[in-house]
Amino acid sequence: MSEPSGDPVADWWRTAIIDMAPGRIAFRGRPVEELIGTVSFPQMIWHLVMGTPLDGARARLFEAALVAAVDHGPQAPSIAAARMAATCGVGLNTAMATGVNMLGDVHGGAGEQAVALYTDIAARCAEDHALPEAVRAGLDAFRREAGAFIPGFGHRFHKPVDPRAPRLLALVDQAAAEGAVSGRIAEIGREIEGALYAEKGKPVPMNIDGATAVIYAELGCPPPLARGFFCLSRSVGLLAHAWEQMEQGGRNKGPTPPGHRWTYDGPPSAE
Repeated sequence: MSEPSGDPVADWWRTAIIDMAPGRIAFRGRPVEELIGTVSFPQMIWHLVMGTPLDGARARLFEAALVAAVDHGPQAPSIAAARMAATCGVGLNTAMATGVNMLGDVHGGAGEQAVALYTDIAARCAEDHALPEAVRAGLDAFRREAGAFIPGFGHRFHKPVDPRAPRLLALVDQAAAEGAVSGRIAEIGREIEGALYAEKGKPVPMNIDGATAVIYAELGCPPPLARGFFCLSRSVGLLAHAWEQMEQGGRNKGPTPPGHRWTYDGPPSAE
């Protein structure tokens, strides 16, 4: 990063992301006209956010993770919120923002949490702990801090297997065979599956969050960016559903049809 210019106005915002002047736009030193038509949208996302090149098998992995998480239907809170917003007379951008704002620690944050878990276990392995021992210690430490739920494993809807996870892991294995990634995080994820199976006496397979977290961790993403990239991915579904709802019509649609009432459990109404 360059030194401040000394101009308090120019230095108010400092960025290594974009250099722009009349007739010139460059993203991290690369002129936009050289990027247009030569890099894919996922590669551009990586270039802008991470500031490093991404190509070959690594770029394909990143794109696969983005593709896999675009949508999970109107029962997903983020998608439902975007569709409801679309019936309230707002624009597409507002409907999309409504959905993105639903992506918190519980709905949308498991990938970030899984990357943190994987990287903690990888660090324990680097300290000469055997993988099973590192996984057990990592799970114990995670549960002490965050509770019993292990993010990235099991699915309340897709049983016995989330169909997205095996495909993503197969792509990681392929990239590892090509030397594009280490494959170590995928190994950690599978070891966690085995540990959870041993605990519960039944399979607790990796889900979409766990599998995309493997990819993001293999690519070297800091944990918070896993949630950011998930937001970008899910924005595609938010746009599709909000637009579909606008085309279908409907006004002020709530979470249930008007004929269905909520459960009231307060004091009796006065007669």
